[in-house]
Amino acid sequence: MNVTDPIADLLTRIRNALVVKHKRVIVPISKIKVKIIEILKKEGFIKNYQFIKYKNLGYIRIYLKYDENDEGVITGLKRISKPGLRQYVNSKNLPKVLNGLGIAIISTSKGIKTDHDCQRESVGGEVLCHIW
Repeated sequence: MNVTDPIADLLTRIRNALVVKHKRVIVPISKIKVKIIEILKKEGFIKNYQFIKYKNLGYIRIYLKYDENDEGVITGLKRISKPGLRQYVNSKNLPKVLNGLGIAIISTSKGIKTDHDCQRESVGGEVLCHIW
């Protein structure tokens, strides 16, 4: 199946798995998805991830994280820059998600980074998504 927007597909699969309280979700692999998932792991939004191979195709198994009340650590995911309407910011206008409680994932010339990393390195780019 050919997906027009792989980032929106990743976010939707995670959102749907959290709604029904699944412990893990499987998504097709791509370089940009791997970078986003690495950021989610580093920021503590997911437990872990692993690469799996099935019928010569690559997939990523994401282990979702829940708190002691069985609520998902990720409470919201929102795609910002879409294929039909790209959203760019410079280093002075970086978005703040819930006054710093969430993160914005930004595609920069130095790779995919969080808004905090972009602020520290004074780079801007395309705002991919907000996660809180």
